Amino acid sequence: MQPCRTALIYSPLFGKFSYGDNHPFKLQRNRLAYDLFDAYGLLKLQNMQIRDCYPVTDEQMLTFHDEAYLSRLKEFSVSDEPRADFRFGLGDADCPVFKGLYDCAALGAGATFEAVRLVEEDGFEIAFNLTGGWHHAHQAKASGFSYINDAVIAINWLLSRGRRVLYLDIDAHHGDGVQEAYYDTDQVLTISLHESGIYFYPGTGFENEIGEGRGKGYSVNVPLLAHTDDAIYMKAFDEVAYPLIAAFNPDIIITQIGADTFRTDPLTNLEITTHSYCQILAKIKRLKIPWVALGGGGYDLMNTARAWTLAWAIMNNIELNPRLPPAFIDKIKPLGYQNRVLLDAMHWAEESERLLALAAVEKSIGLIKKTIFPGILGNYGNTSA
Repeated sequence: MQPCRTALIYSPLFGKFSYGDNHPFKLQRNRLAYDLFDAYGLLKLQNMQIRDCYPVTDEQMLTFHDEAYLSRLKEFSVSDEPRADFRFGLGDADCPVFKGLYDCAALGAGATFEAVRLVEEDGFEIAFNLTGGWHHAHQAKASGFSYINDAVIAINWLLSRGRRVLYLDIDAHHGDGVQEAYYDTDQVLTISLHESGIYFYPGTGFENEIGEGRGKGYSVNVPLLAHTDDAIYMKAFDEVAYPLIAAFNPDIIITQIGADTFRTDPLTNLEITTHSYCQILAKIKRLKIPWVALGGGGYDLMNTARAWTLAWAIMNNIELNPRLPPAFIDKIKPLGYQNRVLLDAMHWAEESERLLALAAVEKSIGLIKKTIFPGILGNYGNTSA
């Protein structure tokens, strides 16, 4: 298969920042993934480039975020003193305040903007920002480890250039902040497959959230019950997401590819493995639509490193040895990681649990096909410019 032109957005500056020793969101996972890329020889491919990034500007931030919220973020960012402003979602357990907070968030958004710019302006077919995917940030409120919504800022720039955008979110959590930003427009189709908000953060993302006004039918959600396994997950993707992506035929696809769907993630209850994760990414690659991938969640660091290594290999048409490179094993041993393989076996959940999850996803698919497919599927290619 012909290699495509790809870009990896990576900055060592992210290693300067920390949400705190006891916080589940570890920016160190970026370095772990980068080291695994390197061990597999994925940083020196003929048609790829590694690109640095710069913080987004205030002007770019203001295309989505509230000025008063950004001012408070900047104020809190310059001090070591513990601070909180719950009106803006700052200072709780999920969104702690730490020195350099604004710089970290602005750099992450800048990395996503650079990924989108490389695809839009510089002719790259795929760009991957490990640090992106802060999909819970709202216009004037931090939420779910997210302070600045990098995807929305980047998508707004694409919209200003007349592009139609498909946003696909396969993180375990509903992409609520992105959905909120485009709930009334037909220029962005948001699709989110996630653990059900009936009992799981952020408590949104149900089948009846389909958009409003001109955006009616352009927000699509597939909530999944705990113990959803590979086969059920692929059923949801194949019967809902894939046909809608094809019908919408966007100018660019932006995916949030969090690895917190994996069955050993400490914060979630799905039972996905590398098997379905890779199948979905390979199907997106085969669409041959310009593609930007954002890292997203993942709270087992080795799961995340393995997932993103597989993603980068798929983007570059590389097949990897399923055994981890010996040099990488030697590097992770002192850190307490026992992993020796890159791939998981396909997993089936325990029968009684998977039957409940299967029944739930079949019900969701039926509702989506009833409300989205008949009246709107044929219109996706005919939205306004």
